[in-house]
Amino acid sequence: MHPVNLPEHLILVFAAFCAGTVDAIAGGGGLIIVPALLAVGLPPHLALGTNKGQSLFGSLAAAIRYARAGLVDRDTGRITFPTAFLGALIGTTLVLVIRPEVLRPLVLVLLIVAAILVTIVRPNPRGEPRGSKGGAWWAAGLVALAVGTYDGFFGPGAGTFYIAGFVVFLRLSMARASADAKIANFASNVAAAAIFAHRGVIVWSIALPMAGAQLLGGFLGAHIAVRRGDRLIRALVLAVSLALVIKIGRDLYLGR
Repeated sequence: MHPVNLPEHLILVFAAFCAGTVDAIAGGGGLIIVPALLAVGLPPHLALGTNKGQSLFGSLAAAIRYARAGLVDRDTGRITFPTAFLGALIGTTLVLVIRPEVLRPLVLVLLIVAAILVTIVRPNPRGEPRGSKGGAWWAAGLVALAVGTYDGFFGPGAGTFYIAGFVVFLRLSMARASADAKIANFASNVAAAAIFAHRGVIVWSIALPMAGAQLLGGFLGAHIAVRRGDRLIRALVLAVSLALVIKIGRDLYLGR
């Protein structure tokens, strides 16, 4: 890895701001950050670790902005935070024994299914979970555990999967789903970042300046989502899903 110069640092900071903004609305910030880190010469394992080290700040800022708008359900968060955290710990442990690449075909199919379901499922107009509260908590916990495990193990599109899961299984509005997704996403980012930091694969001299840009981008993205509502969020979720399908499909085709 060659030393990152000032122009490259500035490009990475700008990329982090853009990624934080998009991720706060629809997930998929890693689509911007990981290629940018690879482009400046970071090896893949350092790029993935550094991505986690800086992205947790964006999810934190977005969660705070959504909470201020009254869109975060604290009871649901008490379930999804620990289950997503646990899932990410499980996922990062699985990386040691299973190659993440084996998941690519399955992820490709799941992204297509998630995009279709987000398009056709009609959420509760009031934005609240449908069904009993206990059932909703179970559903939220299982979604957070499953996606958290995926986030720790493989990662691309985790924020989008959180949103899709909450829309499909809890019938939340897109705004509520995006807000609750940020709580779970922050938890899985913290768990994964802690393990990556322990393994020494986060380049903090790069991650910390990017973290500041992530804070600004995460807050701005959540603010836009709060103001513009479900239509914008749904459109961006579908766009991110399509971008992920193209990216993963291309990697499969090229054998990467």
